[in-house]
Amino acid sequence: MNLFDRRRKTVVAMAHIGALPGAPLYDADGGVDRLIENVILDVEKLQAGGVDAIMFGNENDRPYELTGSIESIAAMTAVVSAVKPMLKVPFGVNYLWDPYATVAIASVTGASFAREIFTGLFASDMGLWEPNAAKALRLRRSLGRQDLKLLFNINAEFADSLDGRSIAMRAKSAVFSSLADVVLVSGPLTGQPAELSNLKNVREAIPETPLMANTGVNIDNVADIMAYADGCVIGTHFKVDGDTWKAVDADRVNRFMDRLRALPTAA
Repeated sequence: MNLFDRRRKTVVAMAHIGALPGAPLYDADGGVDRLIENVILDVEKLQAGGVDAIMFGNENDRPYELTGSIESIAAMTAVVSAVKPMLKVPFGVNYLWDPYATVAIASVTGASFAREIFTGLFASDMGLWEPNAAKALRLRRSLGRQDLKLLFNINAEFADSLDGRSIAMRAKSAVFSSLADVVLVSGPLTGQPAELSNLKNVREAIPETPLMANTGVNIDNVADIMAYADGCVIGTHFKVDGDTWKAVDADRVNRFMDRLRALPTAA
């Protein structure tokens, strides 16, 4: 399966892992076994609903760090590895907000793709945010995973770009100079949609590169968003009551996928 085949709209569903060891919200009593149990329950519902791929993320590790800790990277690798045998669809990894941890975990677990902030300079809740795409791509090569698709989120949540260029030019530059495989456009926070004008401008700037909406896609706005995007990443809308921090709601997944597949632009 070519996950980013632009002839169909791709839905990447988030499997949010509970807070990892070292994070303030970590459940030390439940431990890593509880993390695995809860993720399995979510993955079962997502796959039954017909999503195209699963992406494992550590959204619960608030407050976020820009450099992953050894214990949390090890725990996330253990969780992904434990859940992998039950997967029927391709999977990806996103360790917030460390591109090198993301590439490392994705590479060793056999993921098909990895999402992160790989380019830019941002003022953020976490302080000055300065990723290094060259370092991330060299790590991918060192780990022998040139097949690992890198999804570049070009306008970070919880942050404001200090780059004065337009979002369209930043997207074009990420593809041209940093070798982005897929470009993602986000809203200002998790669960909030990207501006349609941003999606439109980026689409026009990189017509040959897969473009995905990264946040805030729901059953009410999916038609408008898919007019420009080749797919989307969904976490919040698939949760009980549309609450990012709750479990996956199977009915929400089924209704959304039915709506998406009914769109004229979807195969």
